[in-house]
This record gives sequence, C-alpha cells and structure tokens, in this order.
Amino acid sequence: MTLVPLFSRNNLLQKKILKNLSATKKLIREFSSTRTVSRSLLIPDSSPNHVTFSDAPFLARTQSKAVSDPELAAYLKSKGHDPATVQTTQVNMYQAINDALKTAMETDETAVLFGEDVAFGGVFRCSMGLQERFGADRVFNTPLSEQGIVGFAVGYASMDATAIAEIQFADYVFPAFDQIVNEAAKYRYRGAGSYNVGGLTIRMPCGVVGHGAMYHSQSGEAFFAHSPGIKVVMPRSPSQAKGLLLASIRDKNPVIFMEPKILYRASVEHVPTIDYELPLGKAQVVLPGSDVTIVTYGTPVYHALAAAELARKTLNGVSVEVLDLRTVHPWDRATVTESVTKTGRAIVVHEAPKTNGLAGDIAAEIQERCFLRLEAPVQRVTGWDTHVPLQFEDLVVPNVTRIFHAIKKVIEF
Repeated sequence: MTLVPLFSRNNLLQKKILKNLSATKKLIREFSSTRTVSRSLLIPDSSPNHVTFSDAPFLARTQSKAVSDPELAAYLKSKGHDPATVQTTQVNMYQAINDALKTAMETDETAVLFGEDVAFGGVFRCSMGLQERFGADRVFNTPLSEQGIVGFAVGYASMDATAIAEIQFADYVFPAFDQIVNEAAKYRYRGAGSYNVGGLTIRMPCGVVGHGAMYHSQSGEAFFAHSPGIKVVMPRSPSQAKGLLLASIRDKNPVIFMEPKILYRASVEHVPTIDYELPLGKAQVVLPGSDVTIVTYGTPVYHALAAAELARKTLNGVSVEVLDLRTVHPWDRATVTESVTKTGRAIVVHEAPKTNGLAGDIAAEIQERCFLRLEAPVQRVTGWDTHVPLQFEDLVVPNVTRIFHAIKKVIEF
C-alpha cells in the first residue's frame, strides 16, 4: 500500500499551516522569555495611555509593606505568625504562582498538576522545577485535548483529591466548556451534596499581551461567571496571585483561576515565603477615594489607577476610589455597594467585550442597590464588541484615556 501524504509541497494550505506554525513558535518564544516586561502594550512613553506596571503604588517594595496588608496580616496572626518577622522575597507573578503550586503540593499529597507542557515548566514557566521536585506521577504532560484535561481533572477531583489543571491559553478552554459547566459546576448539586469536585482548580493565562491577536488575547470570564457552582478568580499582582491561588486550590468548590499573562513578568514585589491565603469573594480597596468608584479586576487595575491620578491632577482634585474585585464570580456586592453609596458615581472596567459582559451585571446591581445615591448613570469602559487585532490592540481594550473620560463624564453630569 502506498501512503499518500496529506499535504503536497506546493499545497497552499500546507504553506499556510507551516507559516502559522512558525508564527506560533515565535510567539511562544516571546511569551517564554525570562525578561521583565514592565510597559503596557509597548505604548510610547509620551502617550497618556502608557502605563509602567512596575510603578503601581500598591506593589510591596519592602518586607514591611508586604506584611502590612490588613488581610495578609490578619491571616498571619491567625496562624500564630508575627507579621514583622515573616520573611519575604522579591518575585514576579509567574514565580509567585510557581511558589503557590509548590506549597500546595507540599501540603497536600493528593495534589497533582497536569496540562500541556507543564512537565518542562509550561509556556510561561509557571511550573518550572515542579516535576523534578514531586515526580512524574504528580506533575505530568497531557495530550493536546482541553476536553480531556478537564474531564480527567473532574474525575480525579471527584475522588476527594486535588486536581490542578492547566489550560495553556484561556482562548483554548472552550472545547472543555461542557466538562466545566455541565460536569464540574453541577457535580455537587447533582449529588444533593453527597459528592463533589471541590478539589478542582483550572488555571489559564488570559487577556491581552500586546501581540496575541484573536487567539491569544481573550478574556472569557463572563462565560463561566454565568454558571452557578464554580468560582472565577483573577489576581492583579504577585502577592495577590500566591495568596488567591492557594485559597482557590483549597476552596471546597471548583475554581477557574485566570492569570493575566501580560502581568507574569510585568513587575516584582515582596511576597511572603511562607504559606498564606487571601480571601475569595472579597473585593479590595486599592485606592481610597470619595468622588467616584471604579470597579475592576486584573490588568485594568493598573490603568484605572493611572486614570485616577490623571483625574486628580486635571479635574480639580477629583478623588477616585479603585476597587479590585479579585473574585469575579461570585463578586463582592457588599463592598461595591458601600463604596458607591459613599461616592455616588460608578464606573466598571474590564477587558472583555461590553455586550453581556460582567460590567452589565455589576452596573445593574449598583442601580438596584444604590439608585437613590447615584449622582450620574453608571458607566462601562470595556473591550469593544470585536476580536482583538494583532495591531492597535490598545484601541480595543480599556486604556487610561477612555477611563479618564468616563470619570470626567460622571463628574460633570
């Protein structure tokens, strides 16, 4: 029998596939680089939309600032630690995630980590050194099948074990959508509480990165936030990533942990070397203010802070309060309500498209809870209802200028 090649050398489709493969390899090399990327989407320094992530005021540049975080300090004290004596080390987000995974596996012998290429460290190096430390039975590669990865994770977690599944890019989680929303999310409900998959955590890099285009830039949190029975978490910084990831892994509900990939190497801060958790379902006031509330999460936290500072300087000292939801499902209604009741104005910001995005739900809830306190209509600053292009990415997702104009609009209403 003669085997006929699927593609001939002059086949146009083959050329397109090879060209795409070459581009993908280049993309992975760029993503896998160990360099620190501190700038936002390679925007010129002269632009008001230029944001240097490493300059964010909430980053802990000293040990004392790291342990002075009220939530962290309270947790450390509850475990018998004196915050002043807790050691910290300067790491970026992917290193903090790596440390969280290591800690989780050291403290839980049932915990396993698996996904595409995780054995050698993964595209973003979040699992570097873990197979060498814990062995190939606990850290291993899987076939290129997101449905298979999550299906296996659901089955393993159903045996009262801890499954940490990695989806290489959030854009490619959708083949596993049925396993997530029809199996993982419904498992406890289906069994009337007698069995569950609470030990399941699904990690995935998400969001724009400056050169990801339509297949490496998506923010799909709204798809999963619509499904009862699962939690969705997105951190903003290294210390937040470690504490929230450990809390997600140990939470008794399935959790989707979405990691903004542009932040993996964007900045460093002091992160405690010991085991610690940060609360799920609780928003945090990143910047106190009195005139306007911005509700956001993930990468836009940085842009919101820059817009708040611009408003303070150019709009007669306008005071903007910035809230980081951190857990986007279920999100913290009480903290948002308290803030908007105080300021009377609200803006919701996220990278995902506007139509049916989380901003719509948050805006509606604010209107219901704070209607008599509102001084202006709730504004939404989101990604446009289109796919992320390879070029001019900054014009598609929220930037400092768009957030600033929303602040100006609610102040002048």
